Amino acid sequence: MTTSSEAQKLIVVTGASTGMGAAAARELARQGFHVLAGVRRACDADSIRSTGIEPVILDITQAEQVEALAARVADDPRALHAIVNNAGIQVNAAVEALPLAEWRRVFEVNLFGHIAVTQALLPALLRSKGRVINISSVGGTAAMATYGAYAGTKFALEAVSDSLRREIAPLGVQVVVVQPGGVRTEMAARGVQAANELALRMTPEQDERYGSLVQANNKLMATGTASGLTADAAARVIAKAVTTRKPRTRYTAGRDAALITRLVRILPDRTLDRILATNLRRHYPKGAVA
Repeated sequence: MTTSSEAQKLIVVTGASTGMGAAAARELARQGFHVLAGVRRACDADSIRSTGIEPVILDITQAEQVEALAARVADDPRALHAIVNNAGIQVNAAVEALPLAEWRRVFEVNLFGHIAVTQALLPALLRSKGRVINISSVGGTAAMATYGAYAGTKFALEAVSDSLRREIAPLGVQVVVVQPGGVRTEMAARGVQAANELALRMTPEQDERYGSLVQANNKLMATGTASGLTADAAARVIAKAVTTRKPRTRYTAGRDAALITRLVRILPDRTLDRILATNLRRHYPKGAVA
């Protein structure tokens, strides 16, 4: 919980319309912070607005909206305690079959947008000795089949977080990464829908190579999400990263994330490949060759 000296400091949470972002905004407001909750639409602002939560229209890929957020923070007499870089999209497709425009879109949202927000708000964080919380993923430690673009952004975010931490720790600003596994949010459902739409754009040859893989991965994603953490449970991990006086550099959220990050550290690549392939194989359509 926050101390009396921390109460009513500012927190910026991006991607706060639904899911983990909305849950994190509510949890941090409950703990006494004033949360600037980034949402993309006015209807989302109406649904998230409550005591301690002030919605701001924010598409992190739009420079003018990021600049407006920085101006809002600069005009507030309260210190900025943290930014929670949570906004993100999930796009699943085979590397060969994903158009380059989609690759660029995923990186714009999941990586470059976070860098833009961090750059814009870092002067305020330097003044307050605050912290940056980057929401990565278990996909930032292990890249499963069809996760090339999504995992690529998360691996990159992990690297940027390490570099940033080493740059600004001597200046009093901490950088923390949160790595969720399966979380019961709308993001996974949107990911399945996007994967199916992209699959319809594959050539017949690509469909023969990857069609069954996409179907198996969608089933696995749905299963993992159904058995995953609630958004509120994930939000409590994020709040811990925000409020702990001496936070770790990384926190996992969920047993699946904790397990996979350990396996990645100790297993050879080929062994991990076999484990992931075996886990996916049982989700293939009947009669399909994995």
